[in-house]
Amino acid sequence: MKKLINNPENVVVEELQGIAAAHPDLVKVHFDPNYIVRADAPVKGKVALVSGGGSGHEPMHGGFVGMGMLDAAAPGAVFTSPTPDQMLEATKAVNGGAGVLHIVKNYTGDVMNFEMAAELARGEGIEVESVVTNDDVAVKDSLYTAGRRGVGITVILEKIAGAAAEAKHSLAEVKAIAEKVNGQGRSMGMALTSCTVPHAGKPTFELGEDEMEIGIGIHGEPGRTRMKIAPAHDIVEMLATAVVDDLPYKSGDEVLAFVNGMGGTPLIELYIVYNELNNFLKGRGIKIARNLIGSYITSLEMAGCSITLLKLDDQLTKLWDAPVKTPGLRWGA
Repeated sequence: MKKLINNPENVVVEELQGIAAAHPDLVKVHFDPNYIVRADAPVKGKVALVSGGGSGHEPMHGGFVGMGMLDAAAPGAVFTSPTPDQMLEATKAVNGGAGVLHIVKNYTGDVMNFEMAAELARGEGIEVESVVTNDDVAVKDSLYTAGRRGVGITVILEKIAGAAAEAKHSLAEVKAIAEKVNGQGRSMGMALTSCTVPHAGKPTFELGEDEMEIGIGIHGEPGRTRMKIAPAHDIVEMLATAVVDDLPYKSGDEVLAFVNGMGGTPLIELYIVYNELNNFLKGRGIKIARNLIGSYITSLEMAGCSITLLKLDDQLTKLWDAPVKTPGLRWGA
């Protein structure tokens, strides 16, 4: 195992210390329990957005805390759900009196612990609603989930719902927008290599030098099929066909196209993937109106990519374009 770490036991705490040192103008980091809040939290009269999950997917979620996106994020151990007390304390820290929306990826531990935290917060008089993302079309059930996994659409949902909250929409309105994004978004990923959890010290799974996994999960869960490596054109066709046919997206639709790197994929390759996706969608009569290209929901150092599409309308486009200022995503601010 070759990693830029000290002690595997301290990876998450030392990462959080680094975030606190790097971005004091944007976020505040609390330890024991661990959570990150925007520097001006709580914002009075604004719906607060709280998300979280296992570490190792950076910049998701802590990198998306700030104006126009999340109010707080609770980071668990690597690939492990945060605890209910982390989520509860984060919720209390950002409650500005207009209610709190929990954004939860559909992994069993995340769902269970966020539900417990929400109940505890309601017991303390905080109005809490939740939305669960489940956009992965690859498999219905996996090692970590009952039903579809929450993956790339989570980033887009946090941005769009964050803009709605920043515009002082009500809790019910922000939740409805978040559910709309989840309902109109689909994703699928693939891997060229495994990744190594620091505490484990060995690859999560084995892939041959000439193999790839189609439909992989962000924790290294198995996908639809393992096969010989293929050109980018063929890989994109497999992923995009599964995504487009699922909703389904149709000719005349306008979409946000998100090409995401899994942590070990250089941008040169992601732009090749984007070019192939653009050509594929043109052939289906689907227009890319907005895009996002880069590593935003990762799986440590895994090489690979995921493709996410969101069907856009005027409301969602306006909210996507709204200013955002976080460590991991910023424009217009």
